[in-house]
Amino acid sequence: MLRHVKNTMQDLNKLFSVNRTGRKSDAATKEFRSEYQRDFDRIIFSSAFRRLQNKTQVFPLPGSVFVHNRLTHSLEVASVGRSLGSLAGDFIVNNYGTSLNEDSKEFYRNSLYNVISSACLCHDIGNPAFGHSGEDAIANYFKKNEVAFKGQFTQAEWADFVNFEGNANAIRILTQHQTGKSEGGIQLTYATLASIAKYPCESSAKTKGIIHRKKFGFFQSEKETFKDIAENSCMIKDNSLDLVSYFRHPFVWLVEAADDICYNIIDLEDAHRLGFIEHGVCIKMLKDLISEIKPEDTTKVEAQLAKIGDRNEKITYLRAKSIGLLTARALHYYQTNFEAILDGTFREPLYDCIMKESKTLDLIKTFSQDNIYAHRSVLEIENAGYHVMSELLTHFVNPVLTQHDKRSKSEKTAVKLIPHQFLYEQGTNYQKVMGVLDYVSGMTDNYATDLYRKIKGIDIGMTI
Repeated sequence: MLRHVKNTMQDLNKLFSVNRTGRKSDAATKEFRSEYQRDFDRIIFSSAFRRLQNKTQVFPLPGSVFVHNRLTHSLEVASVGRSLGSLAGDFIVNNYGTSLNEDSKEFYRNSLYNVISSACLCHDIGNPAFGHSGEDAIANYFKKNEVAFKGQFTQAEWADFVNFEGNANAIRILTQHQTGKSEGGIQLTYATLASIAKYPCESSAKTKGIIHRKKFGFFQSEKETFKDIAENSCMIKDNSLDLVSYFRHPFVWLVEAADDICYNIIDLEDAHRLGFIEHGVCIKMLKDLISEIKPEDTTKVEAQLAKIGDRNEKITYLRAKSIGLLTARALHYYQTNFEAILDGTFREPLYDCIMKESKTLDLIKTFSQDNIYAHRSVLEIENAGYHVMSELLTHFVNPVLTQHDKRSKSEKTAVKLIPHQFLYEQGTNYQKVMGVLDYVSGMTDNYATDLYRKIKGIDIGMTI
């Protein structure tokens, strides 16, 4: 049955825009790719995306070619996101067609899935080396040096540093005008950029227990850019506080669900390949999950497993089946709660909705926390990565904050190691430090480790 969108909700015709950061898109230009397909291609060919291949997902990257890194994870999330976007687009047209103009019907039928898959592709692009350990290292570096540095920044700027967040860093990487480079960063459409903003608020608005402010989504340096994105994609303002904050864009829920589905299930598969989880235990958890979500498939699953002899292939089959079923359930909750999502009153991730109906999902989460994320090899890389990132910041931050004519010889040498596009010598102290964070957070695990060893004198000699 066709339904109208209530006046209090976001206008479905205004949720997307082909405008790009750095320039306005020429809608009259016809190409063999749509504007949203171009987003996907721009991300794929970007250097920031390529660097994800050497950034930790969960497990240490050296030693096994089978485990996922940030790049393979992002590709898989994009695959699930494409399915969710396609199905959600059909749902919107079929149920809210009377509220849509012809251009909007075309978008939801044939382009929403490109927007969601593109957003999924770059959702982790702002994560520093060594994953969340890298984020913690950056935030804690500034907390530990509060006495030395805080007075040089505004309260809002300081909040960016002590709460450093990969989500906000993604918006910066994708939109920032680096020294000597193109204006507008990768120049993605506002539709794609709005779709990755899980926490569309500034750092000072960060509040535990509030879904859209649990973390934050943009730095002070990108505040005006984000406001432009929000206003051109019909995001609803959160007027409960005197800071820049919005409720989530309706497309964000699909991107978040694709990410949650993939990492919760695929981390289990990786753990099995590495021997962190016994084969029978892994089989049972995935079979129980399938039985809970779609019990009528149990017999068919057992028959298919009986045909597979390879242990890893059994897990692969169950992983694929589980992701398919979870995707269908995420779509169900998106559809069921769609009007609450549109008016900004929905407050629960789609994956959490599924967890309420599946005890096994909660079991998998607990098992992963206790046996995967707390595994010694994972903790070792997190500890090492934390130390590496802290030392790199120590090496670079103070020198860039010291006036050029007052720098010691070693400080001048340190600054010379920073690539030109990350130097803002004529900028504010905030801009100078953000340049250092751009450099350090953009490093791959290997690059950060190699540079650390060189500046600490562990490795000496010329390498290219």
